[in-house]
Amino acid sequence: MMDKFPSEWQVMQIGDLFEAKAGGDYDPSNSSDVRDNRYPYPIYANGLTQQGLYGFSNYSEEPSGSITVTGRGTLGQAFYRDTPFVAIGRLIVLKPKTSINARFFCEYINYGIEFAVESTGVPQLTAPQISNYLVPVPLIPEQRAIAEVLSDVDGLLNALEALIAKKRAIKQATMQQLLTGKARLPGFSGAWETKRLGDVAHIKTGSKNNEDKDDNGQYPLYVRSAVVERINSYCFDGEAILVPGEGGIENIFHYINGRFDCHQRVYMINRFVDDVFGKLIYYIMVLQFGRHAMQNTVKATVDSLRLPTCQTFTFSIPKDVVEQRAITTVLSDMDAEIAALEQRRDKTRAIKQGMMQQLLTGRVRLVKPK
Repeated sequence: MMDKFPSEWQVMQIGDLFEAKAGGDYDPSNSSDVRDNRYPYPIYANGLTQQGLYGFSNYSEEPSGSITVTGRGTLGQAFYRDTPFVAIGRLIVLKPKTSINARFFCEYINYGIEFAVESTGVPQLTAPQISNYLVPVPLIPEQRAIAEVLSDVDGLLNALEALIAKKRAIKQATMQQLLTGKARLPGFSGAWETKRLGDVAHIKTGSKNNEDKDDNGQYPLYVRSAVVERINSYCFDGEAILVPGEGGIENIFHYINGRFDCHQRVYMINRFVDDVFGKLIYYIMVLQFGRHAMQNTVKATVDSLRLPTCQTFTFSIPKDVVEQRAITTVLSDMDAEIAALEQRRDKTRAIKQGMMQQLLTGRVRLVKPK
């Protein structure tokens, strides 16, 4: 059911406003993975990463000012395209038939339309199907005003995403230098030593299952996922590193210092010896453990870890615990900066959602009704 709109707004089918068509094939001989003067036109596919960017071509098939909508898998994600482009695969292109502000309708598609899955198997959306959905149609000046305001917020979000990506890259480079001894912090020059994880920490799995979680639980529950669930029990109170025993064994790592519980297929690494700084081990595992894990994985339906693989992980650290703590402080400060930016981004997204609820329904008007 659609929202109630101002009396000055029309309600029309998408097919009345746009020509809808599915993407086609592309010519690999006239395409490149890199954009340059020879290949200036983006190729968009049916994906969400980088807004579906697939590559670049030396020809274009669709005009700027169009909208693309994902038609397979994750249905109905709309992107406004401000340059000529090529659309491929199941990606749907909406090309304006008349003088309208396509940015406004792109925003409304993402906010106000819930596409029905009309096929079995992989969800799919076709051009004829999308043409039948209804959208509100304010007068052109109001379309433009709403689109400009929301576009400004998108600009801020894009800038925050770019800054977060930059900070993450800087942190990764810093880890590569500080955690391998290639660079030393000022004032430190002592020797490093090699350690085995099983010699410096206690390692065991948890005892809980997924059905033990409680969305309103008091404590974190670490499962075989990057998502941290909640629970009303805890098995340990203190510093620990958590890694899944199967699944994302090369790229999922959690650090906590407090009360928590964990799944029976999650390894809990804690009770660190006195001359090892636990959080530094966490950062070392983030950087280095994945390769070790994959080289020693137990191949089943998914990649799996066994206890000896964790115990035999070998790494080098400064002998001086003060230097260990100093390195950890540098990386923790970077994490805090990234987390603050992510929080700001999430808050901005929530603000935009609230603005969309008001502006795209006409509850708040940017142009005085005539």
